[in-house]
Amino acid sequence: MLRTVNRVLLGLAGLVLVCVGGGVLAAGAGLDVPSWWPWKGQSDVLLSTADRQRWRDESWWWPVVIAVLAVLVLLALWLLCAQLRRSRLTEVLVDSGDGDGARVRGRALEDAVEAEAQSLDGVSRARIRLTGRRGEPTARVRLLLEPYASPAATLHRLTSQAVAHARDSAGLTSLPTEARLAAAKHEASKVT
Repeated sequence: MLRTVNRVLLGLAGLVLVCVGGGVLAAGAGLDVPSWWPWKGQSDVLLSTADRQRWRDESWWWPVVIAVLAVLVLLALWLLCAQLRRSRLTEVLVDSGDGDGARVRGRALEDAVEAEAQSLDGVSRARIRLTGRRGEPTARVRLLLEPYASPAATLHRLTSQAVAHARDSAGLTSLPTEARLAAAKHEASKVT
């Protein structure tokens, strides 16, 4: 969601800046601009003195300016807080069978899955991150494979062993997993 909001806001801001900047540049270069465009020639200013002082004496002007600026500041603070919010899951709800349930630290479950994934044959390094909701976590797995490892076999072992054990031990019905595999760099073997 946050990624979508970021892209939409950046796209809209870029579109507005390109359109306004291009129009001002075209008018300043003496090119033909549409009749409705506020700046028409090279000697035209962006804001005349009359435009800048037009609403100063109106009683509603300053409250509206302050309200708009306050809303913009609040939106900017909300976006900043959303950027700084941790996407990592802090705890996972585990069905303990007694009706109350239990909580497991997300980092502890990540470490357990990471250790098991790293012990798989052909895996050089594993990184796990749990995201989502406490009752329905999702896992993001990054594996660095040894040169001899088969990606299909490693992925099968990951899902049937490490992810399945984590899902079963936490009492989850499912644990959706996104796996990203990369090959470890290695030097070419020398033949003597």
